[in-house]
Amino acid sequence: MLDVLVTGGTVVDGTGAPGRRADIGIRDGRVVAIGDVDEPAARTIDATGQVVTPGFIDIHTHYDAQLFWDPAATPSPFHGVTTVIGGNCGFTIAPVEPDQADYLMRMLARVEGMPLESLTSGVPWGQWRSFGELLDKLDAIGPAVNAGFLVGHSAIRRCVMGDETDRAAKAEEVDAMTRLLGAALTEGGLGFSSSKAPTHNDADGHPVPSRAAEVEEILALCRVVAEHEGTTVEMIPAIAPFNADAIDLMAQMSIAAQRPVNWNVLGIASARPEAHLHQLAASDYAAERGGRVVALTVPGPMRFHLTFKTGFILDALPDWAPVMALAPAEKLAALRDPAVRERLRAGAMSDEAGGLRTMANWPQVLIVETFAPENTGLAGRTFGDVARERGGDVFDVVCDVVIADELRTVMLPRTYADDDETWKMRAELWQDPRVVLGASDAGAHLDMIDTFNYTTTMLQACRDRGLLPIEHAVRLLTDAPARLYGINGRGRIADGWFADLVVLDPERVGPGPLTTRFDLPGGAGRLYGEAEGITHVLVNGTPIVTEGKLTGDRPGTVLRSGRDTTTVRPA
Repeated sequence: MLDVLVTGGTVVDGTGAPGRRADIGIRDGRVVAIGDVDEPAARTIDATGQVVTPGFIDIHTHYDAQLFWDPAATPSPFHGVTTVIGGNCGFTIAPVEPDQADYLMRMLARVEGMPLESLTSGVPWGQWRSFGELLDKLDAIGPAVNAGFLVGHSAIRRCVMGDETDRAAKAEEVDAMTRLLGAALTEGGLGFSSSKAPTHNDADGHPVPSRAAEVEEILALCRVVAEHEGTTVEMIPAIAPFNADAIDLMAQMSIAAQRPVNWNVLGIASARPEAHLHQLAASDYAAERGGRVVALTVPGPMRFHLTFKTGFILDALPDWAPVMALAPAEKLAALRDPAVRERLRAGAMSDEAGGLRTMANWPQVLIVETFAPENTGLAGRTFGDVARERGGDVFDVVCDVVIADELRTVMLPRTYADDDETWKMRAELWQDPRVVLGASDAGAHLDMIDTFNYTTTMLQACRDRGLLPIEHAVRLLTDAPARLYGINGRGRIADGWFADLVVLDPERVGPGPLTTRFDLPGGAGRLYGEAEGITHVLVNGTPIVTEGKLTGDRPGTVLRSGRDTTTVRPA
């Protein structure tokens, strides 16, 4: 007898092949029959009139901490995600020395927008030191989704160098880091991640540890990756400027690791096609030298909900970092100072700010949410509109509103790159072998972004805008990321493969409404949204979402390198 039988649906198998009407039989967590299946089953799911796809694979998340208080990794499963990869950007919660946990917590709170109160009360710090001990702990919890984790450069550096990570490492320290990474990969880490992003600063406003690493240190760690089966490399280069040094570094990393390097994040806009074409040239440069560099892109316009409370992204503007790193009371005092305001105003508009100037185009920044009585009625208006009404300088109005709200004002810079030409350009680039879809950052920037819904956003756009057939879109969300990371038996519907499945209505699928929920440990809030048109999600043959509700089952696997992954080489 089958465990589950999915009947009557159109199977879109993840390979890009045309969909076909077929039943799917599942036993012991795997697909055992595809076609006309008449074997009895303990449970039958009627997929008539719907499409059955492989589970979506999200290779860029930060669910490392959240799985401790939310093993379902919500809201990702509602959007069809069945496999997540964490530990990106060099940020992991292992390996960790007992005296470094506080630093990691505060760094994650600052750079990844995870509420400190949730990290403090929701994560059982002190119950692991090594990477393998962390994976064992997650195994014991039992996630609802499959979850694998890269090993973060900043955590490794902090373990070895303590609070001296603002300098180049000594030879013996590099040796210690390579041993630590090697142990973590042996214990199941899926690879190595690092960052040179200028927006990545710790709780004190200093560059995160990986940013001080010299090229030889990074390459030494990449050479360790080459020694371990089923591993990969993820990197955030210095996007601004995305210069010859950044391009050469990623090529060298790929060659040293003998693995593809996946970098984050490629922006696409029809108004500036030369920008993404220049960045994609990094892939050509690496290929010419025997490496492989793949750009990660989110399949829609990025919308950033910003606050002066966290200061994330704003702290990358010239002269803003010292102010954004201040404690709340000191930050409020600074914002009241006309000299500080002038310095911030000038920094945001300087040539050095580059593309980040769009974030500080204050007249067009939308006020999303306010809290003080004197700010009642401002939500839904732009600062430019409010400044015209009040007759003041627009940045002074920004500061006044933010001060009244005690830094909590939620603001949304103007959304660019939402035009038809950009969407057409996106669809073409999604199919470019130099590009892979993802960049959800799910589990991070919880009050700032909603890209956790990228899968349903893409499927809706493909339908409503006529961008791609569903068969091609599904392949890009399933098989393409699985093959890049060498994830065994996932990403396709095929005999003997794991039964990670999504049943969806192709005429309705899309992201649902966005709300704020205060459901995190410590009472912290997050942006949250589920999906429309996804009726069932199965992981390893067990339903985890049925008719838009979590079932409570937790059948996911904690993925380990070599056991659950196969080596993918640059060629």
